[in-house]
Amino acid sequence: MESRKSRLEFQMEEKKEKQKKIIIIVAVLAVLCVCAALVGYMMMQQSDDVDNPNAGEPVGTEVQNPDVQTPPEPLVPVVSEENSWMTRLVNSTTLLEEGYVPELVVVNSAGYKFDARAAEDLKAMLQAARDEGLSPMICSSYRSWERQNTLFENQVVKQQNSGLPYEEAYEKAKTVVAFPGTSEHQTGLAADIVATSHQLLDDSQEQTAEQQWLMEHCWEYGFVLRYPKDKSEITGIIYEPWHYRYVGHEVAQYIHENGLCLEEYWQQVEEQEARLAAQNGTPKQYEQG
Repeated sequence: MESRKSRLEFQMEEKKEKQKKIIIIVAVLAVLCVCAALVGYMMMQQSDDVDNPNAGEPVGTEVQNPDVQTPPEPLVPVVSEENSWMTRLVNSTTLLEEGYVPELVVVNSAGYKFDARAAEDLKAMLQAARDEGLSPMICSSYRSWERQNTLFENQVVKQQNSGLPYEEAYEKAKTVVAFPGTSEHQTGLAADIVATSHQLLDDSQEQTAEQQWLMEHCWEYGFVLRYPKDKSEITGIIYEPWHYRYVGHEVAQYIHENGLCLEEYWQQVEEQEARLAAQNGTPKQYEQG
């Protein structure tokens, strides 16, 4: 009886051992299956990364390629020191030296004078307009210090006659007629051009065919509309759709294409100058005339 019991117990123990081995084998196989699945998933992810290098980046995020150089900012054209007269800035804060007189030549039968270095471009521009059947005429160009002073004083009186006290009339006059030493006309590089059939110096001048043509084409001859609409807070001068200023062909094109006034152009020159100086450790090279 005891021998039979021992045999049964032995068989039961043997059966339990087999079950344990089966469980262990199943567990090992399960672990191997999980590991195989993980390895397969990781290989798929690596393959996706190769096919799509931007995978994993947030939507809308631009991935920078370190091998691609950011294009440099377009350079603001700056004339040589020899030609710095072209872009000379003259306004209420940047005055001409007292007594400055450029080399002048007569540019029309009325005896108006212009800087000799830019006179041919002025005449070419006016002739091109005439070739289009238009009739532009110069009503003011170079002014002497004495002439500018007379015009300014007359404007002060005009403002006083409108009811303003002297101090207010004086300040108001500065927005209409430049104070002596601050007028571009004294540089010999500015000309007031009107339609022969409409010689009023007010906003209506912009409606003439002559002004429409000049505003569109003046840059081709090195000129810009010096006091554009909506720039009065920058220039300090009212909108003058008749006042053209010579700045040279390259700068005129840049100002025209970017919708600038001369003050804004010079601001960009100064900013570019500072940026280049910071990069190269070099001092300022350009002056405003």
